[in-house]
Amino acid sequence: MPAQGAPVRVAIVNDHPIVVAGVAAVLEPYADRVRVVEIVAGAEVLSEVEVILYDTFGQDQGDGVDLPTLVDHGRARVAVFSWNTEPEVVERALALGASGYLSKQVTGQEMAWALQQIAAGVVLRPEDVGDCTLPEVGSWPGRERGLTAREAEVLALICAGLSNQEIAERTYLSINSVKTYIRTAYRKIGAGSRSQAVAWAMQNGFRPERVRVLRPAAQDPRSG
Repeated sequence: MPAQGAPVRVAIVNDHPIVVAGVAAVLEPYADRVRVVEIVAGAEVLSEVEVILYDTFGQDQGDGVDLPTLVDHGRARVAVFSWNTEPEVVERALALGASGYLSKQVTGQEMAWALQQIAAGVVLRPEDVGDCTLPEVGSWPGRERGLTAREAEVLALICAGLSNQEIAERTYLSINSVKTYIRTAYRKIGAGSRSQAVAWAMQNGFRPERVRVLRPAAQDPRSG
């Protein structure tokens, strides 16, 4: 728990640099309340933080999230950040140790408030924060080409080599929904096949990377 009056120290985790940078940008105006001290793609968190914000874009969800690794033996609370807010998915994540589950349809101000609450020990569910009619916040690969967050995530999972059925299982979508997202994504990027879609995606920010950015003013001395 942060010292009284001090901003909550947060690390943002996902395998795609565009995603973690986008979430950090959303929180930037609220640095007096929430300070993003580390953004991590494809690596473990090194900084001492109160909350790890785990973005599920292209990642395992529900009981597939590797929460024991993220929680790091109780060193930090974990908030899952996802567009998938099906009650069973939320409850599975909380049962595995997440301290909160936030919808991507929150404003930056709501996210900052929620992270403060989670750092203080309050367990939050999507219905506790935000408006489900708002657009997703942050950024994702392919957004500039008109891809929605769901279309982009399905495309990212195709790049990871998953079949349509495996994508449905990972995202808790129906197989028909997965096929619809694939069809609309292909149309937007001008792809006529899976191989063409993968080639386009790999050239447009969908390749997972190992990236770590420590904010200089709050760098953990152990990382030096």
